[in-house]
Amino acid sequence: MIGAIEILIIVIIFGIIYGRDAIDKTFKKHAEEGVVESFAVDVRDFYKKDPKRLVLLVAGGVGGFVFVGMVIYWAFTRFDLPKMIGL
Repeated sequence: MIGAIEILIIVIIFGIIYGRDAIDKTFKKHAEEGVVESFAVDVRDFYKKDPKRLVLLVAGGVGGFVFVGMVIYWAFTRFDLPKMIGL
């Protein structure tokens, strides 16, 4: 039976091997470009390809953020987590 640590090690190794190839193939930025500038260019290109998909992606991201926030709020109010962690 494979344990969680072994699976994590395998995932890290595959991530290192295939991550470098993916970064090398998709890296199209200039050296003088900042993180925000490159992100803005990516968002603009993504919007030009399909504006509806970008709107759905933003709505999904906001919805996911609100969902996680509500789950954390529910857990804190339901199980007295602040008392458990000493707050």
